[in-house]
Amino acid sequence: MLRLAAILLLSLGVASLATPADSPPAPSGAARALALNVNDPGLKWGPCPPLFAPGCQIAVLQGDPAQPHSDVFFRIPAGYTIAAHSHTSAEHMVLVTGELEVRYQGQEPVVLKQGNYAYGPAKVPHAGRCLGATPCTLFIAFELAVDAHAHAGSL
Repeated sequence: MLRLAAILLLSLGVASLATPADSPPAPSGAARALALNVNDPGLKWGPCPPLFAPGCQIAVLQGDPAQPHSDVFFRIPAGYTIAAHSHTSAEHMVLVTGELEVRYQGQEPVVLKQGNYAYGPAKVPHAGRCLGATPCTLFIAFELAVDAHAHAGSL
């Protein structure tokens, strides 16, 4: 009896995973899954906004930076200093390459190493510096449209 109940539950579970034959196909505009590597030759790197010194680059991974929920790679050369700035959006970041010192206003600096996650609150001024000889690349997920506002003054 117990075995029969287990077989029935299993078959119900499998049946719920099956897609009915008459279900409509996914819309042609539906989002597609993707996986990208920081060294992917297909990435389109462009310059950062003029607020940042030359050498800074951004590659859009997914979404439209003018709209909420876009993801980018942010790449800077070794030794590069990121000017103090803020964003309207919070940032969710993972350091992909290099070693990056990050300073948020009112907080002690933090050194991110490859694989570290960091959260940057919205509208809080921050700056950074790529340490060592390896260029720094950050994966950044923005909650809102991407912007950057210069911050005058010390952090």
